Amino acid sequence: MRSISVRPLIQQDIAPMAAWMVQYPLWARYGLTESRARDIMERGLAGGDVLLTADTDESAACGFAYVLPRGAFALSPYLRWLAVRQDMTGTGVGLALLQAAEQESIHTRAELFLLAADFNTGAQRFYERHGYSRVGEIPDYVVSGVTELIYWKRLHVKGGAS
Repeated sequence: MRSISVRPLIQQDIAPMAAWMVQYPLWARYGLTESRARDIMERGLAGGDVLLTADTDESAACGFAYVLPRGAFALSPYLRWLAVRQDMTGTGVGLALLQAAEQESIHTRAELFLLAADFNTGAQRFYERHGYSRVGEIPDYVVSGVTELIYWKRLHVKGGAS
C-alpha cells in the first residue's frame, strides 16, 4: 500500500508541476502554457489561496489541488484545479487531494463547487462517485465549444451537522 501525504504547496513545487501539467491534452485544450500555469499558481500562493500537493513514498509533488476560498459567487469555496501526474493516476492521490481540499474548504463554508468539462467523463465519474451533484452547465464559458458542468457538494463537518 502506497503512503500518501498532503501538504501545503511551496514555491519549489510550482515549476515541476507546471511542466508535467501542460503535457495533458486536457490542459492543452484550454491553451494553458507552462509559463501561465506557473504564474497562476504563484499568484494564488502569494494571494492566500489554498494550494495543496501530494507526496508518496516514491514521488514528491505528484498532484495538486487549488481552491479559491470564496471563488464561487464570492461566498463559497471553488476547486479551481485538481491534477495528478499521469503516472500516478488511479493510485489514490486524487482522492487524497480532494478530501484535503474539502477539509480546507470547511473553514470558509461547508460546501465546495467545481467545474468539469463536458468531454472529461473521467472527472465527472470521479466527482460523482465522491458525492458531488451536477447542478448546472455553462456552454462556451471558458473555451468555445466546451460546456462546463457545475458540480456542488455539501461538506460534512466532523462531529457536527453541515
